[in-house]
Order: sequence, then C-alpha cells, then structure tokens
Amino acid sequence: MRAQALSLYSLLGVSLIGLALFLPVRAHAQFSHTTIKLSKSSTAGSASITGVLSKGAGTFVIDHPLDPKNMLLFHSFVESPDAKNMYDGIVTLDEKGEATVVLPAYFLALNQDFRYLATAIGEPMPEMYLSSEVKPRFLGLFGSPSVAIAGGAPNGRVSWQVTGIRHDPFILANPIIPEVAKGPDEIVDKGKYICEECYAQ
Repeated sequence: MRAQALSLYSLLGVSLIGLALFLPVRAHAQFSHTTIKLSKSSTAGSASITGVLSKGAGTFVIDHPLDPKNMLLFHSFVESPDAKNMYDGIVTLDEKGEATVVLPAYFLALNQDFRYLATAIGEPMPEMYLSSEVKPRFLGLFGSPSVAIAGGAPNGRVSWQVTGIRHDPFILANPIIPEVAKGPDEIVDKGKYICEECYAQ
C-alpha cells in the first residue's frame, strides 16, 4: 500500500513538473538595487519592469526587413536627460489653412513643459504658425487636449510634433537625476567603472 502511495505521489509530481514546462510562467522578483553583469544574454518573450531601469545603451533588434534570412537590423533608443514623451503626425489643413491636432485624453495628466514643431510639406508656408498651444479642446475648459495651426496653405499638409515632460506621480517619486556621484549606494563605487575595458590603460 505504501509503495502504491509513493508511486502515486511520484507520478503526480512528474505530471506537475511536465505541465509546468509547457505552461507560460509569470514570475515576479523584487530587487532594491541589484547589478547583474552578463557577457551576452538572449531572452525570448515579454518582460515588464515596474521600477526604474538604468542601462549603458539600448536598441531594438529585428530581422532585417530587406533581408530577414541573413541580416539583423538594430536601432538605438532616443535618449534625453528629461523623462520626455513625443507625439507626432501629419495633418491636412482646411480651406482656411487651419487645423486642430487632437492629442490623447491623458496628455495633460501625464505631461507638462510642452515643445512644438511644425513643417510644411510640398510647398512653402511662411505665414504658418501655432495659433493655440496645448489646452482642452472646447473653450479651453474640457475635451481632449489639442493644438491649433493657422496661416498655412489651403488644403496643405503639415508634419507636426509635440513633446512634453512627464509629471505623473511615478516620475515625481522617481525623478531622473542626470549626474550622480559614484559611491557605495550607486551602481559602482568611486574609482570603479561600469565598463572596465572601456577605460583600460
């Protein structure tokens, strides 16, 4: 009887292990301040980090669109000392040479300190200007935020860009400080290098 019970438990254990190998796994780990050095590592799948990630450099890598069997394509991330968000697009002006660009409803809750760019496409528009900065769309009181363009060519096309600096609760609690002294509470101590081989004499 005991042998049968042990066999049953063993079979159950093997079955659970086998099942675990074929099921997707979601793991959560918490690190207060951990440095992990990997010479080269590849991970398939998705990852989420709810804290702050610091890195020496970063890219995306995909199969090259023009030669996917033989080549890889790398692109660098766009970096900034600010926690900056970028929104852009192309808008067609109306008969008066005007247009309203509607931004996401969360834009004002997420961003502040806005910057603007607008470029005429296909023809010069020397009189084009931003007639209204970011504000709620209707009477400046409610509705999705928007910016307004005026002075352009009737039915002309304009490439636009708006950037903002994050001011949501997470970034306010975890601000990006561009310059930090090395020390025992940082990634490396004074006199040490993140990339030792980069500074080898």
